[in-house]
Amino acid sequence: MVKAVVGEESQLQLAEDRLSRSSEPAQVGLVIGKLNSALDRGFVFDLVPTPQNDAGQPACSVLEPAKDNKKKGSKSKSQTSDSSSNLVIDKDWVAEHARQVSRMMVGGIKVVGIYVWASESAFKNSTMVLCQGVAEAASTLEDDLDERLLIHICYSPRRWTCRNCTLSSNITSSSLRPCDFKMGRVLTSLQTFKCLYNFDLRLPIYQEKTSKSETLVDVLYNGISNYVKELRGAKAVIDGNLVVNDEACTTEGLHEVELLLPFMKDMYIEACSQKDVVGVVNFTGSLCSFSFLNSKEPISQAFADIKDDIIRSLLSRLDIICDEADEDPGPIDNGIKEAGNDLASEKPVYQLVLHSLRKNCNLSLPRRVFVPWLAGTYICDYLQPSETLEVLKDHCVELMSMEAPNDASKILEPEEEAIRVSTRSFWDVVLPYCSTSSSTQEKNMEITGKENSQKTSKSPSLYFIAAFIILLLSVLVGFVFVRKS
Repeated sequence: MVKAVVGEESQLQLAEDRLSRSSEPAQVGLVIGKLNSALDRGFVFDLVPTPQNDAGQPACSVLEPAKDNKKKGSKSKSQTSDSSSNLVIDKDWVAEHARQVSRMMVGGIKVVGIYVWASESAFKNSTMVLCQGVAEAASTLEDDLDERLLIHICYSPRRWTCRNCTLSSNITSSSLRPCDFKMGRVLTSLQTFKCLYNFDLRLPIYQEKTSKSETLVDVLYNGISNYVKELRGAKAVIDGNLVVNDEACTTEGLHEVELLLPFMKDMYIEACSQKDVVGVVNFTGSLCSFSFLNSKEPISQAFADIKDDIIRSLLSRLDIICDEADEDPGPIDNGIKEAGNDLASEKPVYQLVLHSLRKNCNLSLPRRVFVPWLAGTYICDYLQPSETLEVLKDHCVELMSMEAPNDASKILEPEEEAIRVSTRSFWDVVLPYCSTSSSTQEKNMEITGKENSQKTSKSPSLYFIAAFIILLLSVLVGFVFVRKS
C-alpha cells in the first residue's frame, strides 16, 4: 500500500497557479504518475484537467443547498451554503477521459488517480461521490493496481492533501486513508529506457462454434492475452549486457533494451496440425516502447514496465479501431482489404467472422508516435494510415491540455511501418508446402526420366562405336600379317 507520495514541485505549482487564476468554484482532473507498492511510494508528475463534456458542461460543479428559509440573514445564508455545498461529478465523463489519456501514457507512467479543486466543506460533504469517481475511472484502466490517489487542493485555506483510495466492490468511508504528501524533484531523476521490439505471432482460426463465432478482433485479443505469459518470461539485455542482478541503474543517458524470449515451438506449424483449424492470423510488426525509472526503483521495474507497455500498446491499437468503428458505422479507412469480397466494406473490422471469409484479409493497425512531454519524458499517440500529425496536435490540446511542438522533427516516429494483420485459410497455409514438395518430386522424376532416356539413347551409339573400333583393329592386324608373309 502506498503510504507516501512525492509530487513534482514545478508542475504542481504551475497547476496551483492555473487553478487560483480560474474563476471555477470546483474542478476535477487526472493525476499522472507512478505507484510502486513494493516501495510503498507514489510519484506524481502532473495534473491534467478533465475538459468539458459534449454538452459543454464542466465535469465538476458545486451544488448549493436549496434556499428554503428566506427569513434568515445573509450571514446565516452564507454560512449554511458554505457548510452544506456538495460536489457533482460527471463520473462517466471523467472515466472516459482517464481511458483515453491512459492510451497516451508510456511504460510505467499511468493515470494513478484524480484531483479535486474545491473548498474544505464541499470536499468533506462529497467523500463518497469522490471515491466512486476514483473507482469509476479505475474501472476503465486495465492494470493490476488495487489502489488510486485522491488529491484535494483546497483554496480556503490553501493546502494540499492526499488520500489513498482502496478499490473494492463496496466503496465505504474506510476505503480512504490519508498518506504523506510532499513536493520535490521527481522528473529530473528519471532514467530513460527504450526498446524496439519485433514480434511475429501466428494465431489459429478455429471452425465455427455453436456458442460464438470468432471475429478478427476476438482472435487478436485472445492471442495477445496468451502472449503475455510468454513475454513475462523474457530476459532483458541493457546496452548489450545481460541483466542478472536486480540493482539500481546508476549510469545516465538513454539505455537500449532488448528482450530475449525463451525458445518456443512454432505456433504456425502447431496450428496447422490441429483438426479444427480452418485458418491462421499473421500478426507481425515492430513496436517501440519507452520506460522511465525513478532512482529509488530497481532496474527490474523498467523491464516490467516495458513488457507491460508492449501489451498495453497492442491492446490500445485494437481499441482505437473498435472505437472508430462504433462512432462511424460506415466503412473506415484503416487499411483493411479483402481480395474479391465486398464484406470488408460493409462491416467494421470487429464484426468480420473469420471462419466465413473465403478470401485473405489484410489490416494495418495505427502507428505509435511519441511527443516530448516533461523533462525529457514522452507521451504517445496513435495515427491511422490516413491521418497526419495535425490529429496528434488536436489530441494533445483536448486530452492533455498541452501544445504539441510545431517542429515535426521533435516528434519521434520510430515505427516506420504499421503493424500488419493478415488472415489465411487452412489451404493457403498447407498448399504452398504441398505444391513445393510435389513440384520437387515432379522435377526429380523429370530429371530421372531424362537421365534414363539419355542413357537409353546413348547405349546403341556406344555399342556401334565399339564394334567399329574392333573391326578397324582387325583389319589393321590382318593387313600387317599379310605384309609380313
